[in-house]
Formats: sequence, C-alpha cells, structure tokens
Amino acid sequence: MFPLAGFEIRLAVTVVCRVPRCELYRPGGTVCEVNQPQPPVPAPSAAPLSAKRRWAALSVLVLAILLLAIDGTVLYLAVPALTEALNPSATQILWIGDIYSLALAGLLVVMGTLADRIGRKRLLLIGSGLFGAASLVAAFATSAEMLMAARLLLGVAGATLMPSTLSLIRNIFPDPRERTRAIAIWSAAAGGGAALGPLVGGVLLQHFWWGSVFLINVPVVIILIVAGLFLLPESKDPHPGRFDLPSAVLALASIVPLVYAVKHTVQSGVDVLGVACLLVGLGLGWLFVRRQHRLAAPMIDVDLFRNPAFSGAVISQFIAVFALTGLLFFFSQYLQLARGFSPLQAGLAELPATLASIAVVILVGWFLGRLGAGRTIAVGLLLTALGLIAVAVAEGSESYLWLGLSLVPIGLGVGLAQTVTVDAVVTAVPQSKAGAASAISETAYELGVALGIAILGSLMTTLYRFNLPADLSGEHGGAVRESLASALAVLDPGSPASSAAQHAFTSGMQVTALVAAAVTLLGAVIAWRTIPSVKLVGKRPTADH
Repeated sequence: MFPLAGFEIRLAVTVVCRVPRCELYRPGGTVCEVNQPQPPVPAPSAAPLSAKRRWAALSVLVLAILLLAIDGTVLYLAVPALTEALNPSATQILWIGDIYSLALAGLLVVMGTLADRIGRKRLLLIGSGLFGAASLVAAFATSAEMLMAARLLLGVAGATLMPSTLSLIRNIFPDPRERTRAIAIWSAAAGGGAALGPLVGGVLLQHFWWGSVFLINVPVVIILIVAGLFLLPESKDPHPGRFDLPSAVLALASIVPLVYAVKHTVQSGVDVLGVACLLVGLGLGWLFVRRQHRLAAPMIDVDLFRNPAFSGAVISQFIAVFALTGLLFFFSQYLQLARGFSPLQAGLAELPATLASIAVVILVGWFLGRLGAGRTIAVGLLLTALGLIAVAVAEGSESYLWLGLSLVPIGLGVGLAQTVTVDAVVTAVPQSKAGAASAISETAYELGVALGIAILGSLMTTLYRFNLPADLSGEHGGAVRESLASALAVLDPGSPASSAAQHAFTSGMQVTALVAAAVTLLGAVIAWRTIPSVKLVGKRPTADH
C-alpha cells in the first residue's frame, strides 16, 4: 500500500513481477535459507477448484481488499469536516487516524495465525460482519471519543480481513504463474481502491455529511458476506499446533506502549511516562521473540529474520511506509486548508500518483530483468525520496502544476519497492503458513503507518506551532495553536492572521517532507546492501551481486 496525499495505496502491483520462490539468492547462486525446501505439507482433501470458480472466488477477495483500501483513504479528506462537527483536539485527530492502523498492526499476527487454525474463509466472513457494524457506529458518532472507539473496532475487523485474503489466494491458486496473476489483480485492486478513496470521499462530502464516508461500507459488506458464503472455499493449516494465547497478548501488548511512548514524547517531551512505556514495549517485545523460539508451533517463525534478504525486505517496506504516511497524512489537509481546494478537488489533485502507479505494472518486469530484486527496491525508494524533496519545494509554489508533477516519482518509486518486497515476504514460507506470512508483511506496513503518523505527524504539528508568529497568541491563541483547521475556524478568511497560519502549516510540511526523504534514502541503502539482486533472464533467475 502506498500512502500518498493522505491516503494509503498498496502498490504491490505484481502483474509482471514473475519472481519465483527461489528469487532470493546468496552469492554464488545458492538459495537462501528462507527459500530452502520446507517440510512436506499434506495435500488438502478437497478437489482443486475449476478455473471459473477460482476467478470468481478471487473477485470476492478483491472486493474485500477494495473495501479496506477505500476505508483507509477516505477518512483523510473528511478530517476538516469531522473537525468542525466533533471539535476534536489535535491529539485526538492523530488518534482517529492512528488507532485504526495501530489495532491492525497489533492484531495482524494474531489474526493471521488464527486464520490458519480456524479457517481463512470463516475468519474473513466474521471480520466482514464486524467491519460493517463498526462502520455504522463510526458513521453516526456523536463525539471524538466515539469515533475513536469505532475506528478501533474497524482496525480489529480489518486485521481479520487482510491476511485472510492473501492466504486464501495462496491456496486457491496452486499454479505459480496463475497465482502471480491473481496476486497482481489483488494488488491492483488495493492500489485502485486507495486511489478511489479520496474521489469517493470528495463526492460524498460534496453532497452528504462526513459520516457518509463510513456508511458506504455497509452495502459493500453485505455483498461481500453473501458472495463469500457461496464462492470462497475453506482452507486452513492441517497441523496448526496449539494456539498460544500468551503470544497473542504479548504481540499486542508490545506494540501499543511503543507507539504511545513515541506520541507522548513528541507531544510532551521526554519524561518518566514516555520512557517507562518505551521500556515496557521493548521488554514485552523481547519476551515475545524469546517465547517464539521456545514454542514448537510459534506464532511467527522469528528465524526467518536471520536471513538478510527477508529482513531487508521487511525493513525496506516499513521505512517506505513510515516516511510517506507520516507526511502525507496531512497532505489532503494541506490541499484543502492551505490551498483552498474543495474535498473533490483535493481528491483529483492526488491523481498523478495514481496514474504513475499504473505505469508500474509495465515497468516492474523491465526493472527486475535489468537490476534484480534488491536494486529494484533501492531504485524505487530513491525515486520516492526524490519525489518527496520535489514536493517540499513545490508546496511553496503558487502553481499546482509543479506539485502534481512531484507526485509522479513517488507513485513510481513506491510501486517498484512495494511490489518486490511484498512478493518476497509472502512467498517465503510453506503454503500451510500463508496466513502468518501475510501477517508479517501487513504488520510491517501497518506498524509503519502507525509510527509514521505518530512521529512525523507529531513533528508536523510541532513545526506548525513553532512557525506561528508570536502575535497570534491573543484571544484565539489556543485554537490557532491547536491545528490549522481550528485556526481557520476562528480567524477571518483571507486575513493576515489566517494567511500566517497557513504559511506556518506549509513551512512545517516542507521540513517534514525533507525528513521523510532522508528516512526513505536510508531504506534505499538498506535494500541495496541486504537484498540480493536476481535478474530475470528468460525463465530462470540469475544472481548478480
């Protein structure tokens, strides 16, 4: 997913990324540990699905990921409207955007493992029902606290959907070539859905109240449940082992205090509470890893991370998402509040990145054939960093043209990087553990979203307040310092005071974009150094180091 202009676009577009399981090679051409032959898994008792049934089942999974993609992006355009209606504080705005991804990150591993045990279809349908119910609560929320609770439930439900969709694809399509096409369609739907989110949100906000961006989920959920009951086959791990409840608790409990520590420290400075939460999160994370080593059926095979190619792919994915989300969570607000765009205009203004992502479908195969996996990821992250630098420069320009052009390399770069990293992570484990493998990839993404919003989003708020002129701390000083949306609600439109607040917000965005670019460059270096480059020559990969 690729979070751009305030929306998360999953650009794992793998249409031409025909990277086989043996993609990751060590120097000399030997296969990495992560791709060594796995213990045999008993074949499922059910007969293979017909071609028509397989592709019909895929359409249901595409609908599920489309629902998640649109929901993850449509909210950002609604932030100004819901701010006016619910009057949340700046911290509450961050939590409304953050808690969804935080719940996903904390529960993906648990839900992915649970899906392998109780059945991926069953968990997906249960999660779909919960998603529809939570959407109703969010649509009619009457306070910021109520909306935060609904977003938390949406995150819990989303955690059941994400790993289930990918793992079902892995099992429905036994043929590698056919499975690649299926994953490509799934990925394109995720990216397309995220791109549609701002446009759908813009249309809804032009004609209805802000809650409509959640209410639209309900009819989609009904179709998803009914179609899923008839079209999706059930699949699970035939020998899952015992579900370890302490590991599930540790997985969630280690992430929440870490994110809170970051948010609290950025907002309030270093104090005892922030340090204590950081230490608690790190300590619980260490206990989780230690417990996985001791279990016969671990929730996550942590030994996978000993392989530089696997861990490099996960880290590269995390860094790319972290850098983009933290900055671009505020991008739609910038377009509406600083540039004066309507919600629909803001959604249309983000299209250059979407159009660039479509070109990735054609270009990924070309890059892999000439550069190999590691270098393709590195080049993608480099393009992303250059695009972020261009955005920082263009945000101060009066013309939108330069800003729109700056979004193009971001779309291309994230598409290239995410395509290869997701494919490498998901295909690194046996078919029976597909849910857990999907959860690793999604956890890296969602944790990057949560920490990106927490760290870079809080940095953005701090810079905005720092750049405000001292003479704006008068009668409306509290509202002005709270956020730009609050400032424009109390200041006269077009007045010198409102212009100064908009300028402070834009300056903060520019600095945050440069920080995000620096983090993305770090990810490019990590990918270049850790992930082997395997060029695709004909039908066989060749190692090139």
